[in-house]
Amino acid sequence: MALGRRQEERQQEMWVATAELPKSEGHVFYRKLNDLLAQSGFDRFVEELCRPHYHATMGRRGIPPGVYFRMLLVGYFEGIGSQRGIAWRCADSLSLRAFLGVPLIEETPDHSSLTRVRDRLPLDVHTAVFRFVLRVAAEQGLLKGKAVAVDATTLEANAAMKSIVRRDTGEDWQEYLKRLMQEEGLIHQEDEPTDEELRRFDRKRKNKKVSNEEWVSPSDPQARITKMKDGRTHLAYKAEHVVDLQTELLLAAEIYPADHADTNTLVDSVMEAQTHISEAGLDEQIEEAVADKGYHAAATLELADDLNVRTYIPEPKAKHPRRWTDKPEAYQRAVYNNRRRTKTAKNRRLQRQRSEKAERSFAHVCQTGGARRTWLRGLDKVKKRYLMSAVARNLGLVMRALFGIGTARSLQQAGDLLALVQFTWFYIWGILRRIESQSPRLAPGNANVAIDRRASACAA
Repeated sequence: MALGRRQEERQQEMWVATAELPKSEGHVFYRKLNDLLAQSGFDRFVEELCRPHYHATMGRRGIPPGVYFRMLLVGYFEGIGSQRGIAWRCADSLSLRAFLGVPLIEETPDHSSLTRVRDRLPLDVHTAVFRFVLRVAAEQGLLKGKAVAVDATTLEANAAMKSIVRRDTGEDWQEYLKRLMQEEGLIHQEDEPTDEELRRFDRKRKNKKVSNEEWVSPSDPQARITKMKDGRTHLAYKAEHVVDLQTELLLAAEIYPADHADTNTLVDSVMEAQTHISEAGLDEQIEEAVADKGYHAAATLELADDLNVRTYIPEPKAKHPRRWTDKPEAYQRAVYNNRRRTKTAKNRRLQRQRSEKAERSFAHVCQTGGARRTWLRGLDKVKKRYLMSAVARNLGLVMRALFGIGTARSLQQAGDLLALVQFTWFYIWGILRRIESQSPRLAPGNANVAIDRRASACAA
C-alpha cells in the first residue's frame, strides 16, 4: 500500500453521486430514541400541535417541529446550554444528522432559526410536549405520582450586575455613586471622579445592600438579584422541581423570579404537577409532598391541606413558642398535623429519598444537562428552554428503563458491561440488516424474520 498524502489545496467536485456521500451508522442511543419517538407518534403529534401557528399556504416551509424539538433534546444529552453550540454540534456530527433526519445535501438549522421557531411557538406548545412525554412514561409504568419531592435552585441569568440601573432615576451604579459623593460634599457638581475614587468611596460607605425594589436590569427586567449557590450575588431565576419519589420522573419544572420565596411557590408547583398529570390523561393523584424546612410556613401548610396533600416539611427552630391568638384555626391545625407527621419513621425515609432524588434531578438538568446558565432573556423564554431540558431528562429515564442507557454518553463509561453488551447487540443487528437488504435470496416479507433470528443467535 502506498503512502497517502494530505492535500493542502483541493478543488471541490462539481458533482457527487448520492451513493458516494459519507454515511454514518448513527449513535446507538439516538437510534433507539428515534425508535421510541416513532412508536409513540411524536412527530405527528408535534406537527398537529404547531400547525395553528403557521400559515397554511404562504411563505417557505419552516423547520419541521420534530427537528426543532430534537435539537433541544440534543442540548441536554450533549450537555450544551447555548443554541449556537447546539447548532454547531448538529452540523458537525453525522450521527446527529441521522437523529434529526437531515441528509448531507441539506444544511442543519442555524441557531437563529431555532430562535425564530421558539419565539413563534408559545409556552403552551412546549408544555403540551412535556405532558406528551409524561404520557409516554406512564405507558411504560414509570409514573406513580403519589408522593413527590419539591426543591428549588438558582439559574444564572443572561445579564450582568454591572448593567443594573435605579428604578426611580435610571442611574447606573457609577452615576449613583457620583450623586452620593456630591450629596456628602466630597466633590463639586462639575467634578468627574475617577473609577478608582468611586471604588474607594464605595468600599467605605455603609448600608450597601442592593434590593430588587430599587434596582433592575435593563436587558432582562424579569431577572432578580439573588445569592447563588456558590455565594456570588448575581441576577438569576429560580427553578423548582416536583419529582416523583418512586420513579424520579419530573412531574413539573417551574421557573419563577429568583426573589420568590419557597413558601410562596410550593403549592403552585404541586398544583402544576397535578395539572400535568391530569392533562396527560392519567388518573394518579398527588397525596404526599416532601420538602426541606425552607418551605415551612403556616399558610403554605394550610393550602396544602385544602388540596388534600399531606406535607412532610421539617419545622425550623424558633426562639419563642408560636402564638395562635391572631391566626386562623386552620393554620394551627395544619402546623400541628405536619409536626406530627415529621416525627415518624416514614418522614425520615421520605426525607432521605428527597435529598437524593431531588438533588439528582438538578445535577442532571443543570450540571450535566447544561441548563445552569441561561442564555435567554425573559421568563417565558427561559421557561421554554428549561422545560425542554426536563422533557429530555424524562425521556432519558424511559430509555434507561427500556434499554439500560439513559444518555448518549453512557456508552463512554468504562466498565459498564450492560452498555457494552447492548452496543454490540445493536451493532450486529445493523450489520445483519444491511446484509439481508442486499441479499437477493430472501423475499422482503421474510427478511425481517431472518434478521431477528440471526441477531438473536449472535446475542446468545
